[in-house]
Amino acid sequence: MTSDITAGTVTEDRTLDERLEAHRRELTAYCYRMLGSAFEAEDAVQETLVRAWRAHDRFEGRSSFRSWLYRIATNVCLTQLSGSSRRARPMDLSSPTPTASAVLGPPLPESAWIEPMPDSRTLPDDPAERAETRDSVRLAFVAALHHLAPKQRAVLILREVLAWKAAEVAELLGTTVASVNSALQRARATLAATGVAEGGATEGGADQPLSEDHKALLARYLDAFERYDMEALTALLHEDATLSMPPYDLWMRGPADIAAWMTGQGAGCRGSRLIPTFANGAAAFGQYRPDPDGGHSPWALQVIEVSAGRVTGINAFLDTARLFPLFGLPTHLPAETEPAEQAD
Repeated sequence: MTSDITAGTVTEDRTLDERLEAHRRELTAYCYRMLGSAFEAEDAVQETLVRAWRAHDRFEGRSSFRSWLYRIATNVCLTQLSGSSRRARPMDLSSPTPTASAVLGPPLPESAWIEPMPDSRTLPDDPAERAETRDSVRLAFVAALHHLAPKQRAVLILREVLAWKAAEVAELLGTTVASVNSALQRARATLAATGVAEGGATEGGADQPLSEDHKALLARYLDAFERYDMEALTALLHEDATLSMPPYDLWMRGPADIAAWMTGQGAGCRGSRLIPTFANGAAAFGQYRPDPDGGHSPWALQVIEVSAGRVTGINAFLDTARLFPLFGLPTHLPAETEPAEQAD
């Protein structure tokens, strides 16, 4: 009898663990939108699952199991956001810097920036669901969310991204439908002022990733960057394309200034190798600069924004010590390493 009880308890625990794990990816996407940090989001999800595991015997089933998890995750995120300053992109903090006067200056702390997130941690496996979800994790949309107060942020994500009913959101937040609708209206107005649509698509519409034209553009970008051919590279850039380099707040706009930076202060990137990956619903590259001791060492995670057949943004995140392990990128490339094929 004792062995039967023990076996039953183990089975129940395993079943609960499986139910919790089944929601990890969507909860990670939600917490990432709320927090703007891949690492804080994963910590928040882990805390959510631990709390749910400990409290599952008190779950009364008055809402769905999924709604219950979102309530816990929302409370965890709101607690983390209490008293914290909003995360941003360099473009949110200052005007573009002309290359002639560009100085990197001191780096800002990681807590200042919207951080990139691997698609594998947030987007569903199903291609149709990925297409529907992709825009809501783009860097521009996540940055726009951080113009909102935390509860407004939660309301907009739940209502506009996850398509919850107002009554469901009101129950989750312990408030009224009227309050939820009012918060949503204010959030929509704020997002409209940022130039980012509620669904997450950048103004003008983003190309569908991995269309044949998009693949060809990325292949040309990779080839031009590795050859450090600025004429070929700038031919791929939109006239208003931006280059940013968190943790520095400096950024620049336009092919001429970008090329001048890359052949001037950024000339150390000549001879780099790029390893394709995916971040924030967009193509990305792990950039490795030549290592004086041989091979190539991590330098930046580039998240490439594309619209209307042109590169509109090169977001080079320089915190490779944390980001490359997160993305499963090698810590060093030997001299003979060939670039990996782009994964879906």
